[in-house]
Amino acid sequence: MSLNLILAIIILGGWLFSRLFKIIKLPNILGMVIFGIIIGSTIGKLIPGTLWDIEPLLKSLALIVILLRAGLGLSKATLQKAGRTAVLMTFVPCLLEGGALTLLFYHFFVFDWYVAGLTAFMIAAVSPAVIVPSMLDLIEQGYGKKNEVPSIVLAGASADDVFAITLFSVFLGLAATAGVDIGRALISIPLSIAGGVISGIVAGWLLVKYFRRRHQHVRATEKTLVLIMVAVLLVQLGDKLHVAALLGVMTVGFILLERAEYIAHELAAKLKKVWIFAEIILFVLIGMSVDVPTALSAGLRGLMVIAIGLVFRSFGVFLSTLGSSLNLKERIFCIIAYLPKATVQAALGSVALQAGVAEGEIILALAVLSIIFTAPLGLIGIKVFGKRLLELDL
Repeated sequence: MSLNLILAIIILGGWLFSRLFKIIKLPNILGMVIFGIIIGSTIGKLIPGTLWDIEPLLKSLALIVILLRAGLGLSKATLQKAGRTAVLMTFVPCLLEGGALTLLFYHFFVFDWYVAGLTAFMIAAVSPAVIVPSMLDLIEQGYGKKNEVPSIVLAGASADDVFAITLFSVFLGLAATAGVDIGRALISIPLSIAGGVISGIVAGWLLVKYFRRRHQHVRATEKTLVLIMVAVLLVQLGDKLHVAALLGVMTVGFILLERAEYIAHELAAKLKKVWIFAEIILFVLIGMSVDVPTALSAGLRGLMVIAIGLVFRSFGVFLSTLGSSLNLKERIFCIIAYLPKATVQAALGSVALQAGVAEGEIILALAVLSIIFTAPLGLIGIKVFGKRLLELDL
């Protein structure tokens, strides 16, 4: 099978399943993921290796597009209104879920502490790729605007991954006997976040200066291409310097909105069109990376542990929203919105196996099971309860 053919199948099939799921009142993203699972399960062996070579690039570009859209939709006033709640949402749910899962994997799967920790924090990461488009849809429709509920979830989810991935890396290093300094690694979390934000501020400021100066001479489509490529370079630089690059990408959008609002709206409109293509690619590829037999090998025990972890994550969200202006319905919505997992688990599920960790196979199975269980649960929950729990403010 040629690369051209498989890409045509991904795009057309993903689009058709997206439309089908909209007709039956289910999230269109879920349709794309399920189509990806079908492809992976039926013609997976016929897929050319070239696709898997460029898969990280395609996923990265799609994530960049959605995080730029998120940044372009977050104003300074919104963040000030979200305040303390948004900050707590970045780490409290992740730490509670990761801590609980570490204990559960240690006792129920008889992993040693390091392996239990890396598995726990790999699974604890939420998926911005699933959450961000859902929140943007609600923002555009005017739901939860009074207390900026979707914006709180947006801001929290993007940084949640920084904690989860950093702690995953710490435990992986310890499990592989790489002599990781735990104290230094933990200090790297705030440094990584600060580095990502600072790099985003610098890149955003430079873009603002250029776009303002050349506004009449550079078309909106060209501005969008420049923005995306700068974001790609930012991610590459962030990977080299070990800073939260994706958080930096979101910051670029935020700076553009604050310093050049008219240009930001112009870019947001273009990125919304680009997302139609990027969304299909991202979620079908996520579905294709799911190996159903591998997931089933984790069994009911794995499902039980993941479900208990979600209970602790939900409690973390509940604690984070205590004392806020959010009412009970809005707090329940935040809990539902923080359930989906997909992108990080698809990316990191096989890392432990490749690093030679003895339990790598079962870790991969748990990663796949977490996607199959939580992505539909969260997506359907947001779709069904979003408009029921959040007030429409136009």
